[in-house]
Amino acid sequence: MPSKIIVNAGREETRVAVLDNSLVTEIYIDRKKDRGIAGNVYKGRVMKVLPGMQAAFVDIGLEKSAFLYVGDVFDSASEYAPMMDDEGLELEVETKRKRPQAGSIEDLLQEGQEIIVQVSKEPISTKGARVTTYVSLPGRYLVMMAGVNHIGVSRRIEHGEERSRLRGLVGNFRKPNTGYIIRTASEGKSDEDFRSDIDFLDRLWNTLQKKKERMAAPALLHNELDLVFRIIRDAFTNDVDKMVIDSPEEHQRAKEFVDSYIPGLSKRVKLYGHDEPIFDYFGVEIEISRALGRRVWLKSGGYIIIDQTEALTTIDVNTGRYVGSRSLEDTILKTNLEAVREIGYQLRLRNIGGIIILDFIDMEREDNRRKVYSALQEALSHDKAKTTISHISPIGLIEMTRKRVRESLGRTLCEPCPYCDGRGYVKSSRTVCYEVLRELRRAFTGADEKKALVTVNSVVADMLYDEERQGVEVLEKDFEKKIVIKADPNLHQEQYEVVMV
Repeated sequence: MPSKIIVNAGREETRVAVLDNSLVTEIYIDRKKDRGIAGNVYKGRVMKVLPGMQAAFVDIGLEKSAFLYVGDVFDSASEYAPMMDDEGLELEVETKRKRPQAGSIEDLLQEGQEIIVQVSKEPISTKGARVTTYVSLPGRYLVMMAGVNHIGVSRRIEHGEERSRLRGLVGNFRKPNTGYIIRTASEGKSDEDFRSDIDFLDRLWNTLQKKKERMAAPALLHNELDLVFRIIRDAFTNDVDKMVIDSPEEHQRAKEFVDSYIPGLSKRVKLYGHDEPIFDYFGVEIEISRALGRRVWLKSGGYIIIDQTEALTTIDVNTGRYVGSRSLEDTILKTNLEAVREIGYQLRLRNIGGIIILDFIDMEREDNRRKVYSALQEALSHDKAKTTISHISPIGLIEMTRKRVRESLGRTLCEPCPYCDGRGYVKSSRTVCYEVLRELRRAFTGADEKKALVTVNSVVADMLYDEERQGVEVLEKDFEKKIVIKADPNLHQEQYEVVMV
């Protein structure tokens, strides 16, 4: 569990870092011009029903229509758990809504129909938001689920007696056709705590219903709390030593919120008092820089390479400078085990989700492969996001998935390189030289002009003047034409222009 929450509240953006024993484990960023929408509830209008995809596009008032899959129109109550960006909740379901007989999307929705939806996944890359018709409203101790008769308990609450006690308390307050997920923070809480949480969620739901009746689609019915308040609600528990905020205004807001919501922790909300920037003081800034790098060094001298693509992320383990002291197999095992710990940390820090392929160094012994697999299970056991992992293959590959509800840290802070168009590499200057020579040959064929003006990047021009000068001279001799090379330092290395004059 985290021991400190550090808040850097600026005018343009708010950044929050969660520290566990002085180690930065999670980073959240909320930009006022690009605020996230996960958890927001909208009154939307079905724009298009796609039978071939068993999905629909819903206008919720954003630039891109939201995506609603048939499984998010009707499903069992247990599906609430993976929709929550909460604490990787796994539920023991006391009662499940009887699952309706499967139907097609065109039987459930029609174009022009108005529906209430909640954003379950942020727009990611080129994809619009993903939405569900099951609306859930999180409180401090409970998550309210409208339209189901269901009580679930987070599996992080391990003791059977406590689980039964909590389920009984909430059952006493539960109204018909309303369900609740009992969150981890509920452990040890009294009926009064649950009563106040339920009253708060009931007021929230009633306000949402009134807005639904009077507002035309598309419309925002409920706006999720801002980042600082969400962190207080979801992560500010008794295990947190303190929450340090560098803005007096934001500190005051947070203090008032904690006073009214969890007054017992009010004294732990601190105002930062040093001149050095707060993220520098707590070592967060340097961790953000590391999290944007492709290569991450291990203490032994080995390293991992992290590459993100549109569809998946690959992580490759290498021994690097580590040569070991005993056998090759022992060196490989130690590097892989060290890499496992770093991979678990980097997945959380970078918030990498989706399909992930881990390429460990090949191990000959089956028991060593089992050690690496077990170590990975242990490293991921502390991750709030839901993960699934396959068994390690004979060549050291592991396929895994990690639940993704928002953009990774890299995609939040960075954009595709305009120079290489996000590929991560550009054509070499020699490759471009040969392309220019081929283009000159094409331009000379059948041309009446006696001269060609070639404009290229300065690096390419230097190579045409020097190492590839002979190729230029051969063309001039073969076609009896003059070639003039002009260097333009502002030109992309892959770009060039050949003009006959």
